[in-house]
Amino acid sequence: MAGLKDRLAKWLGIEQRFTLTQPERWTELAPAAKSGIIVSEESALKFSAVLACVRIISESIAQLPLILYRRVGDRRERATDHRLYRVLHDAPNPLMTSFEAREYLAASVLLWGNGYALIDRAYDGTPIALWPIHPSQVAVRVDDGKVVYELYNGKTRERLSRSRILHIRGLSLDGIVGLSPIGLAREAIGVGLAAEEAAARFWAAGGAPREALKIPGITDPEQWKQWRDAVERVRGGLEGSHRLQVLPGEWTIDKIGIPPSDAEFIETRNFQILEIARIFRVPPHKLGILEKASYASIEQQSIEFVQDSLLPWLRRFEQAIRRDVLPPWEPDLFVEHLVDGLLRGDIESRYRAYATARQWGWLSVNDIRRLENMEPIPGGDSYLMPLNMMPVNPGGNGGNDAGN
Repeated sequence: MAGLKDRLAKWLGIEQRFTLTQPERWTELAPAAKSGIIVSEESALKFSAVLACVRIISESIAQLPLILYRRVGDRRERATDHRLYRVLHDAPNPLMTSFEAREYLAASVLLWGNGYALIDRAYDGTPIALWPIHPSQVAVRVDDGKVVYELYNGKTRERLSRSRILHIRGLSLDGIVGLSPIGLAREAIGVGLAAEEAAARFWAAGGAPREALKIPGITDPEQWKQWRDAVERVRGGLEGSHRLQVLPGEWTIDKIGIPPSDAEFIETRNFQILEIARIFRVPPHKLGILEKASYASIEQQSIEFVQDSLLPWLRRFEQAIRRDVLPPWEPDLFVEHLVDGLLRGDIESRYRAYATARQWGWLSVNDIRRLENMEPIPGGDSYLMPLNMMPVNPGGNGGNDAGN
């Protein structure tokens, strides 16, 4: 019990030193795009397309079970008896579930290009907890040919070796630090944020183009201001957008500026959503763009999303965990995400595939039931063999030697 208390005290000390919150003023330090909008990793999330893409990918990664396996000869088995199994599969630390921690790390990589977690190790060196750290609190240095990590939260600074940090990096030009996707796409995101701000200001002004009030005979600036304020009180904002306004006979209101419909405003916003979808490699239908979608195309795009978008991220996670977390003295251990559920088609397609696999003898009844999350049945582990089939090389190894 004393050892558990000591570890909990250590965990709490780590949590206090390295908070999971973003430092203040981070957004203010970010550079502005050419559109005049400040684009940072935080402010980019205010663009609905960026928020949607980050959520879609990070939640898709986090929902997949992360399994620790052990190689035993030419097969593998779940290493449920290993202490790391629960750390990776259930809860990496006392404050977070596996879903929450991996969602946090995935969002960090998608926004900052890097995801970090502090590794808490037992006395024998085996990891017993992972504590995600905000990317803005970590600086990666190369010191005397070795990579070291500087952790800073505004009050304390600490230098740690690679053995203490899980580092998941995105696209990199030096193999040490990942590039920020938000920084690379700053201009595209800035245009999208500018379009959203323009739309908000348009509706805040009553949903109409700008107007100019013409009052003959008034030259005093103070009188202009008084009449302008009086008219704005009646017509300003959404509340006054449809209010009847009576003006003296010589007064006129002229509309100035270009209505959003004439400026291809909607098309611009839709194009920026597609632009962000291309950057994150997310199918448009997942962002609500369904103009050119059909049931068949959506199913195929969903499978392509897993193969082309998710799998590279999953491999980054798995290989980073293998490199930084798994004990090097246990080379038979490895981790994998279960993606079978995401690659399954509709029920008719699955059952046809199962029938083929059962008929040709490479899936048993229980294999199929496990794929469908069903309990195995007695006698369901037998495999069929077509009677009209025979090996090319009788008495040999099924024809593998043919042509040698």
